[in-house]
Amino acid sequence: MFSRAKNYIIHTPEEIDRIRLAAQATARVREKLRTLCQAGMSTRELDDLAGALIAEEGGKSAFFGYRGYPGQICISVNEEVVHGIGRPDRILQPSDVVSMDLGVELNGACGDTAITITLQEQVPADIVRLLKTTEEALMAGIARARAGNFIRDISAAIEAVGRRARLGVVREYVGHGCGIHLHEPPEVPNFVTPDRGPRLQPGMVLAVEPMFNLGSYRVVTDAVDHWTVRTRDRSCSAHFEHMILITNNEPEILTWPKTM
Repeated sequence: MFSRAKNYIIHTPEEIDRIRLAAQATARVREKLRTLCQAGMSTRELDDLAGALIAEEGGKSAFFGYRGYPGQICISVNEEVVHGIGRPDRILQPSDVVSMDLGVELNGACGDTAITITLQEQVPADIVRLLKTTEEALMAGIARARAGNFIRDISAAIEAVGRRARLGVVREYVGHGCGIHLHEPPEVPNFVTPDRGPRLQPGMVLAVEPMFNLGSYRVVTDAVDHWTVRTRDRSCSAHFEHMILITNNEPEILTWPKTM
């Protein structure tokens, strides 16, 4: 079992081995979905495809049934920020921006990762700025995820990148610990809070996941499905996520393609 503290978890070497494998499986599914997602397919077809790819890895969706969530992965299109549900009547268009957030349970551990992609060849400049900046913010946050720093150091790095690009930094949804369970302490906000959070220590595993909007940071949850989160002003949103392991040196990106 993992050892616990008040607001963070230090995983054992045996657990980290299992977490690595789950994270690598999740990364493989993500990269396959990156290439297979295309205009003309429904988001339900994409969700079914993700479920099949997860099964090929020998795992199961970490999202399906979680607090009642009905999909294999989260598929959020354009102004949808997160938790979008695959639907047979939602047909992807060439102009769409598609965020895919997925988790895989494998051998008693979890992987969690997200990407946002575009489906057209000629991408508008503001969409390029949104996606490029959100991914840059993810990497800036990871660069600060070193032993001895605090969670707030990650948050500050992410927020600074978003603010420089004049993007809305979503506040209602944040990163989190992840490893044996999909959601573990601590929370990892994408903005600076009064609480600096726990000091980072080797053995901590975090899911860092900035969500930026082209407009306001404010969001609203769908009143019908109670899951899909949209920007309040209907501006486009982007979401990128990696799982990282805190080490004695640089953080190890568990869902980086090089680990596959």
